[in-house]
Amino acid sequence: MAGLLLAIGVAVVVLVVVNSGTAHHPRPVAVHVAAPPPAPPPPRPPAPPPRPKPRPTDEPWPLYGYNLARTRFFAHGAGLDPPLRVGWRFNDGALLEFPPVVYDNTLYFEDANGWASALSSMNGHLIWHHRIGTLAAASPALDIQHKLVFFTLLSTSPGTRTPGNGAVVALSMKTGKVAWSHPLPAGSESSPLVHGLSVFFGDQGGTVHSFRTYDGHLNWTFQASGAVKGGVAFAHNTIYFGDYGAHVYAVNAANGREIWSAAGGDSFYSTPAVALGRVYIGSTSGAVYAFWANSGTTSWRASTGAYVYASPAVADVPGLGPTVYIGSYDGHLYAYSADTGGMRWSHGGGGRIDGSATVLGNVVYYSSLGSNTTTGLDWRTGRQVFSFPDGEFTPAITDGKVVFLIGYSTIYQMVPRR
Repeated sequence: MAGLLLAIGVAVVVLVVVNSGTAHHPRPVAVHVAAPPPAPPPPRPPAPPPRPKPRPTDEPWPLYGYNLARTRFFAHGAGLDPPLRVGWRFNDGALLEFPPVVYDNTLYFEDANGWASALSSMNGHLIWHHRIGTLAAASPALDIQHKLVFFTLLSTSPGTRTPGNGAVVALSMKTGKVAWSHPLPAGSESSPLVHGLSVFFGDQGGTVHSFRTYDGHLNWTFQASGAVKGGVAFAHNTIYFGDYGAHVYAVNAANGREIWSAAGGDSFYSTPAVALGRVYIGSTSGAVYAFWANSGTTSWRASTGAYVYASPAVADVPGLGPTVYIGSYDGHLYAYSADTGGMRWSHGGGGRIDGSATVLGNVVYYSSLGSNTTTGLDWRTGRQVFSFPDGEFTPAITDGKVVFLIGYSTIYQMVPRR
């Protein structure tokens, strides 16, 4: 029995030993599973379009005479009618023979001593003030697209009070920095006009110039028969102007070629206005002329009996009809039928009228050089509705919100009493 147990034990031990040597227990295998790629970030929403710059809160008055045709008629000014009260005032200290121009709450102007200025129309504070010449008598003009303002100068010679050695100067509207300039040996008192990429003006030597606005490249010149002191007016792709050789011209604005010329009897200082198919202009002969714009033939002529240096304002007056307003050295402002030249009414101004009338809303304004006053008349009847004890030449402009009255050397902000 003992032997049997021993044999069984040996067999068990042998079995255990054999199994220990031949059995394999699998080891756990590490499996490396690649991590899934990170999810792409959600697409960014498209950037919002840039906010448009806020539009100016005022209406531009970008050149002398308000529009390209120089009609000096601001049609949407009924809310600007008198009574008016003075808001701010700015004294320049020198003669302001020609009025400012306006854009984006800024007035741009030059004085008789050749200082160019930008003035806030909101509070009357200077934005910039640079001397660009020594003698000047013109309004500037704006190239709003390229943010340039153009000035013509009678002289840049120190200490002079006579024309000669003038210039045309383009300044940055924002800073007043000179962008380009060209000398004008004869000098110029012709208020520039901007149309498209061209700026037009005349000079004392009788040359009319067209320069490219943004870089000053000369496009063309035209030689008139005498000094071109007034500005040019634009309509029908044509510029119209008078000269001191007793002629009025129509010239192709693109190439400077003459379309027609008409004799007017004496010198033309007046800047013309173009409307109703006619060119209206005053003459030192004492006459007011209306020439047909397409041919230069005379439509009508009216005599005031004294120099007409002033430029006309033209408006189609409800209940009255198309009317030309123009002042004379005889001391009267005249209202003529724009179709026939018949006089509708006249108003004695108390002294010679040298500057141009301006129609704002239902009022025509003019200044008297003789009495140093500004007067506003009902545009239908000629009845006086406004008077102010300062004024010399062209009296008023607007930005559609307020009226700016131009005295001898002071600009007044005139606020309607709404």
